[in-house]
Amino acid sequence: MYNCLEVLSLLDLNETIAKSLFESVKLPWEVLPKISEFILAIGESLDSDEYEKRGDGIWVSRNADVYESAYLSGPLIICPNAEVRHCAFIRGSAIIGEGAVVGNSTEVKNSIIFNGAQAPHYNYIGDSVLGHRSHLGAGSITSNLKSDKTLVTVLTDEGRVETGLKKFGAIVGDLVEVGCGSVLNPGSVIGRNTCVYPLSMVRGYVPEGSIYKTKNEIVEKDI
Repeated sequence: MYNCLEVLSLLDLNETIAKSLFESVKLPWEVLPKISEFILAIGESLDSDEYEKRGDGIWVSRNADVYESAYLSGPLIICPNAEVRHCAFIRGSAIIGEGAVVGNSTEVKNSIIFNGAQAPHYNYIGDSVLGHRSHLGAGSITSNLKSDKTLVTVLTDEGRVETGLKKFGAIVGDLVEVGCGSVLNPGSVIGRNTCVYPLSMVRGYVPEGSIYKTKNEIVEKDI
């Protein structure tokens, strides 16, 4: 039951420096309370020829492109060939994967961005995971806190799954495309290779290989 929500159904663990962290859990949101501790545990073991330590708990690959105007707070790892652009705001407890993009005025907090994922324009990523080569369109965000401040659940066709978390944004699977101006509400889980239409308001689980038009119109992708 709920196999579609498990880590290996959503994410290629060979595409993140946090592979061992995800291997320690069954459901991907279970890593969220552990990100900070994980970064601090592996940070000191990173090759100093490859990573530069910049302040307390911050490791930045010497091959990463980090603009001077970007704000970096630890714990934080920025992997090789990542790009952190003008006025990006990384608030800590974050892993920016190899070749990933954190763009202009994008804010990241307590999240893991897999290799090749992109959040290039005015995005908010809080308490979330972006899978390999996933992409958030301009202005799309993960909303990580319910308005009534109750614990987040994940809505599926088989019922609600309790997460035990007050703050949990979204799990965005590998190769997902999220259209501009979309909101992924707390507890959203987007299956692999799915496309979300622009200006969507998503809640709960969206099956892999589908096109999300509205909550009542989710169709299978014609691949």
